[in-house]
Amino acid sequence: MQLDSAMLKKLVSRDLMDLFIRLGVIVALVAICLRIFAPFMGLLTWALILAVALYPLHQRIARSLGGRQGRASTLMILVFVLLLVVPAALLGSSLANHIFETYSAIENNTLQVSPPEPSVAEWPVIGESVYTAWSAVSADLPAFVAENMAQLKAYARVGLSMAGGIAGDVLLLLGALIVAGVMMAYAESGGEAIGRIIARFAGPKEGPRLHKLSTATIRSVAVGVVGVAFIQSLLMGTSFLLAGIPAAGLWALVTLVFGILQLPGLLIALPAIGYLWSMGDGSTVANVVYTVLILASALADNFLKPMLLGRGVEAPMPIILLGALGGMIASGIVGLFIGATLLAVGYVVFMEWVHYTEELATEEAAGGAAQTVATDPQSSEQ
Repeated sequence: MQLDSAMLKKLVSRDLMDLFIRLGVIVALVAICLRIFAPFMGLLTWALILAVALYPLHQRIARSLGGRQGRASTLMILVFVLLLVVPAALLGSSLANHIFETYSAIENNTLQVSPPEPSVAEWPVIGESVYTAWSAVSADLPAFVAENMAQLKAYARVGLSMAGGIAGDVLLLLGALIVAGVMMAYAESGGEAIGRIIARFAGPKEGPRLHKLSTATIRSVAVGVVGVAFIQSLLMGTSFLLAGIPAAGLWALVTLVFGILQLPGLLIALPAIGYLWSMGDGSTVANVVYTVLILASALADNFLKPMLLGRGVEAPMPIILLGALGGMIASGIVGLFIGATLLAVGYVVFMEWVHYTEELATEEAAGGAAQTVATDPQSSEQ
């Protein structure tokens, strides 16, 4: 008996040692893979979101091209580069140039501020205070610059850093579009692989359902919320560029954030229109045209959301807002897209798991009641 106990102890010790070694190797391998994959995590995540969101459009183009997936991806990437990346690059360049010119003017003490029009004082709520402060700055700008030189330089440096970040995000968008095009060209095999991975974790019954649910949520959030905000920001930024409004790229970025937060674009459009009529040097006809263009861009989400949102987002709007804000704090502009999408998907998957647990409990209760009735013939006779 003692021999058997010693042998059993030795076998158990050896098996545990083998198990720990295998687990250690697996953990080390996973850690190394994550370290290698980390620099590309943002690019591939954004590319995956774009690929899932744009895949229905890709399939329509592929059918019109005789089922050629590669040509459809190439055509889509070229169109989106022309429609999205080029305007975004122009807006980023406009923001960088405006900040650089302002910074140079502050450095050389050549910054000039024209006096406000009398109509500025008639603006509701803030008109008189804005007119007073504006008049004081325009009357004695050198003293104001000398008094606040350190703060102005600090703000200018922050602005230049922001402009550099926007340029990097534009390049990241271009790379994500290219990778998304490759993903869409091989979407069938890639979708099957992802489906098998999800089924391996969630089981063969719930895996396909969660796969379909995650895909639908990504498309709904990315296209219906974030996509609409991005398109609206490009439209308004382009309108500001045409109208000659300073810092058009900055206002386009603010419009993007407002769109993600579901705030109306009129909060940006109305002050821009006020500036256009009070400080702009264009003719009345030009101002009317630019006003109509800016208003149409600000109201574009009212027409885009019904077309792109479809049945709506399954996740509550506060979840999307939290994801957008958290993603923006963590990863900048890219985080606006990734944060809102991933948090919405996580919420929906979690709630589906909760409902699934409740359904199992209900089924078990119903099964127990049926078994009780079957084993108690007196109760059934009564």
